[in-house]
Amino acid sequence: MDIRELKKAVKEHGSVRAAARELGMPESTLRGKLKIPLSENERKFRDDWTAEDCIAELQRIAKLDEDKVISRNYFRVHSDISESTWSKHFGTFLEFKRQAGIILSRHAHQLERHIAKHASKDAQRQMNIEKSGWEDAYLRPSSRRFQTVLVASDIHDIECDPFWRRCFIDTAKRVQPEKVVINGDALDLPEFGKYGVDPREWNVVGRIKWLHEFLGDIRSACPDTEIVYIEGNHEARLIRHLGEATPALKVVLSDLHGFTVPKLLGLDAYQVNYIARMDLAAFSERDLKKELSKNYHIMYDCLMAHHFPEGREMGYPGFSGHHHKHIVWPFYSPTFGSTEWHQLGCGHARAATYCAGEKWALGFMLCHVDTQKKHTQFEYVELRDFAMIGGRFYERAESELLAA
Repeated sequence: MDIRELKKAVKEHGSVRAAARELGMPESTLRGKLKIPLSENERKFRDDWTAEDCIAELQRIAKLDEDKVISRNYFRVHSDISESTWSKHFGTFLEFKRQAGIILSRHAHQLERHIAKHASKDAQRQMNIEKSGWEDAYLRPSSRRFQTVLVASDIHDIECDPFWRRCFIDTAKRVQPEKVVINGDALDLPEFGKYGVDPREWNVVGRIKWLHEFLGDIRSACPDTEIVYIEGNHEARLIRHLGEATPALKVVLSDLHGFTVPKLLGLDAYQVNYIARMDLAAFSERDLKKELSKNYHIMYDCLMAHHFPEGREMGYPGFSGHHHKHIVWPFYSPTFGSTEWHQLGCGHARAATYCAGEKWALGFMLCHVDTQKKHTQFEYVELRDFAMIGGRFYERAESELLAA
């Protein structure tokens, strides 16, 4: 065959090796006739090498300089085999290194990541210990048959409506309830939330101080009342961050030296029982919601407080919050008779940032319990620019109008 036909055969078969095989002549003979030198990849190609041979070569290169990270290009330059020699056995260079023991296997790497994932939650598990044990720290039992529980939800610290706050504290003073229940989200703390808060406007300590003042006002208004504080999603958000070095957290720690969870929330100072059963080490938002649903409180065996409305599925008369809107679900129970579940309005001012606050409802509730017959009568209080509570008329002051 002449040179022209040989070139044509190489072109048709795609490579010198394939053309030589088809023509039945040695590759070196065909290259000699066409004056085509071997490429580096072809020169280093080892058709007879096994996977074990390739692994041995990679391990040899790795030992040349044990401090060197073996990259694909480094191996190409320094090894005696071509990429096509090892790639037919391993596919990718990453897998080639795994098989050679240069880096961790997929299983070992997955296990390492799993360990690291759980290790990252150790600080939050420590917070679980700090916030537990306060459910019954300051019980104030009463022997009266008829008892009253004053309840509020979603107050949101400095975002609280001042008219709502005045009415709530005055009601506590007038009624002297056996229990006051703060049903989650007394704190707002957007610094730790999903909304973008300008760091120059952070007021973490101011918000926590507001909570202390609010609890102090309740304790002053009714010194013999038992106060129950249920951990909501906003409280959990803060406590989860206490183990992390976020900029906002550094502000908290620098202003509140020697903090503990009870000190931060004023549990000791104002003798507050804190319901906080959720595991802060939950990984996903879905898991966090499931954990938060553990934070409920049953009173007198016939009244339940739960931050989320899913609590009504547990079969008790009671109340929830979270959604800032008043809704009532009537139902019948063989144990409690014809009764209700209330979703409470909020204490958060309706002039809200990032939210359609104008759709919210301001309110709180009085629950009157017959502890013998296990019946509860609900007295919901709605607040607008006025309110009627226990026969007393309240009107929003001029200084409180902007928060309406």
